[in-house]
Amino acid sequence: MSPMRREPALPSRHALLAFAVMAVWGTNFVVIKSALAHLPPLFFATLRFAFVVVPAIAFIQRPAVAWRDLAAYGLLIGAGQFGLLYVAMNGHISPGLASLVIQTQVFFTIGLVIWLNGEGIRPYQFGALALALAGLVIIGWHTDGGTTTGGLALVLAAALSWALGNLVVRRAGRVDMLAYVVWASLFSIPPLLTMSLILEGWPAMQAGLQEADAATWGGVLWQSVGNSLFGYAAWGWLLARHPASVVSPMALLVPIFGIGASVWWLGEPLPFWKLSAAALVLAGLALHLLWPVVARRFNA
Repeated sequence: MSPMRREPALPSRHALLAFAVMAVWGTNFVVIKSALAHLPPLFFATLRFAFVVVPAIAFIQRPAVAWRDLAAYGLLIGAGQFGLLYVAMNGHISPGLASLVIQTQVFFTIGLVIWLNGEGIRPYQFGALALALAGLVIIGWHTDGGTTTGGLALVLAAALSWALGNLVVRRAGRVDMLAYVVWASLFSIPPLLTMSLILEGWPAMQAGLQEADAATWGGVLWQSVGNSLFGYAAWGWLLARHPASVVSPMALLVPIFGIGASVWWLGEPLPFWKLSAAALVLAGLALHLLWPVVARRFNA
């Protein structure tokens, strides 16, 4: 048997930084829910990306990628991922479940890559997908007043948009993700603002601005400065210094923070079915992220 190879561990300060990013990205879902108490979802998303662009775009150089890629990413992540997610979280799915279901973007990304490249699915990927699907079936079976079938479908559509955005980024190769996100956000604002005006209407947007309190604006800043600017800057910094196989498994903490924050802050109930669904989805994500690392360690 070949000797086991060890992956280099994250230094403690870098591990704490990764932990902080996961905490921001995970608790982000509770922040979204709180801000939606005053702001219409599509208008909230518009403000989020407006604050990503201004003033950061004045200090961050445009990445060396095609404008069409920035436009595609901005549309998919802005109007697609977050537009759909905010609409879903506006009374159609709980923050904890939203933080869990959105992580299915991993499996959508795998499926799209396999389909585009004509590759076969590997046994461990099939097992990971089966576990996650079992968890989603449990969630779909137990939809109620807090989580609806429509809300689940919207978050899955948001996850698919995220996966498509991942494919757009892959075309660029190694790129400064902070710069990419800031400049792509230019293309998130127009479709979100247009949809907000058409579907929500200016009176609702104006009322949202008038009713927004300090906590609401704090939520907008948490989304833009914390989730986007700090999150992508720190994550990109870590990936530039450590193998993706060491950094990426930290993403398993996002739904844990999301569910934990929703239970602690909003009192989201955790019945046995929800714990079972979360365990299955997380097991699928863990199998996908950790199997290659374990296999490399044992030269399998």
